[in-house]
Amino acid sequence: MDKLNSVRRQFIKGVTEPVLNQLLDKLLECKIINDEEMESAKVRNTDKARDVIDTVRKKGAKASSVLIAALCEVDPCLFRELRLR
Repeated sequence: MDKLNSVRRQFIKGVTEPVLNQLLDKLLECKIINDEEMESAKVRNTDKARDVIDTVRKKGAKASSVLIAALCEVDPCLFRELRLR
């Protein structure tokens, strides 16, 4: 089962705007998302968390692993809460 799918609802509810912005920067840096996807997520403020997790999930296991690792680095508390180890 896809780890991100299993924590999708909690991620959307628990992630903060500053953490999302850092995650987006990391995903862009690692070439998981492109500039267009980055801008799309920024524009959709109310659904930004949903947009980020769904975009990454659709890109597969490697992309999901990058997001999980970035979340561990950026927000270790949420990472532990979501039990993503």
